[in-house]
Amino acid sequence: MINTEQYQRISTVLPFLKSAEPQMLREFQQVASLMRIPAGRDVFVEGDRVDGIALLISGVVRVYKISESGREITLYRFGLGESCILTANAILKQIDFPAIASVEQEAEAVMIPAPVFREWVRRYDVWRDFVFNLLTQRLASIILIVDEVAFRRMDVRIAALLLDRSQAQNPVLITHQEIASELGSSREVISRLLEDFSEQGLLRSGRGEVEILDNQGLKMRAGM
Repeated sequence: MINTEQYQRISTVLPFLKSAEPQMLREFQQVASLMRIPAGRDVFVEGDRVDGIALLISGVVRVYKISESGREITLYRFGLGESCILTANAILKQIDFPAIASVEQEAEAVMIPAPVFREWVRRYDVWRDFVFNLLTQRLASIILIVDEVAFRRMDVRIAALLLDRSQAQNPVLITHQEIASELGSSREVISRLLEDFSEQGLLRSGRGEVEILDNQGLKMRAGM
């Protein structure tokens, strides 16, 4: 159950609540619960039965797949005011979770039980619109990932990833293995390509960090 103080805080992060019907708001406060999830915790792993969905009001969750060979690839991340479309799909179709969802940054989430989720999709337009908007946004991002994996060279993808991360911090605090996991490659391939970049004077790769030295040159490698 969500108390009044918690509800006031949650409603600033989940704007659909402001246009929800009074009956849905009453049900929301009765059936929803607030949960803190520490960094590093798996919310779901592949094959799990999905008994509820998390709406994040803080933190970041990474959703990824692992191949038979052990390689990882990130499908998407979700954060403030968002939720996981694979969780939503698993609830609607009543199937097991098809990937891994792991907390990257300590999260606080509103938990909605699976039966309530399905019932609200049937009864409330505002909830159905929220869910379908999430599906639309994530479908576009997953199509982009498929396009990158199928048609963009790995050196181009590495350059683009590092440029994106360096906007927040340079050096970028990331290991070769983390880049490999993000892009669905092997650590050996990533290390070789980073060494090539280093020899060209584009960056410096150290233990657990990559410093961009030539931003414009790296942009050219990324095709920007």
